[in-house]
Amino acid sequence: MRLRHSPQIWSTFPELVCGVLHATGINPDVDVDARLAPFTAAARARLADGPESGFPEIQAWRRAFATMGLPPTRYRCAAESLLRRYRREGSLPRLHPLVDLGNAVSLGHAVPVAVLDVARISGDLAVRHATGEERYLTLAGEEERPEPGEVIFADSAGRAHSRRWTHRQSGRSAVGGATGEVLIVVEAMHASAGIDVPRMLAELECALADVWSAPARSAVLSATEPAFRIPPG
Repeated sequence: MRLRHSPQIWSTFPELVCGVLHATGINPDVDVDARLAPFTAAARARLADGPESGFPEIQAWRRAFATMGLPPTRYRCAAESLLRRYRREGSLPRLHPLVDLGNAVSLGHAVPVAVLDVARISGDLAVRHATGEERYLTLAGEEERPEPGEVIFADSAGRAHSRRWTHRQSGRSAVGGATGEVLIVVEAMHASAGIDVPRMLAELECALADVWSAPARSAVLSATEPAFRIPPG
């Protein structure tokens, strides 16, 4: 299996920095509370100075959504949605320890973090424009078809694992109690993304080692090195 962005994505968004991490040995029977606190504290401190809409990380994704023809206040990247919810409610729902960790890291850095169950992905995974034939499963179990030209995470079987790029993940590859192998994708476009994305990968890799004793491998992708390969299990 490999993850890659299409040449069209790199051409349209040359500022993109994508970090990818693959890990095995995941289980839900761990406590990550101590790991979440620094990231939620960082988000709380930033939000005290002003709403998430002013963060450079969020502004960069708003520009990207506008470039894709999406109203950026209607369709928000996942990090902005998390920050909005945290600002209003003061907490996030607890779903699975690894998802909770990914959400906290996303919250603290204001950068989208996708956590996918590798076993639920068929073949390769490409970040590309939809043809309109792909199928997307919502978290509620309803099937949708992405619009032609929409940026999605698509596997070899024509299943979409996200809609509108970083706006919404699919329920098909959502991490659950039986998940053992994961792919984590971190994507940013702001000016310091080249520093922040590798730092986020390091924080995630450290947590995986300390909490799960999970073997992990990571890389930062680029237009010249666009593919991340996962060896057969």
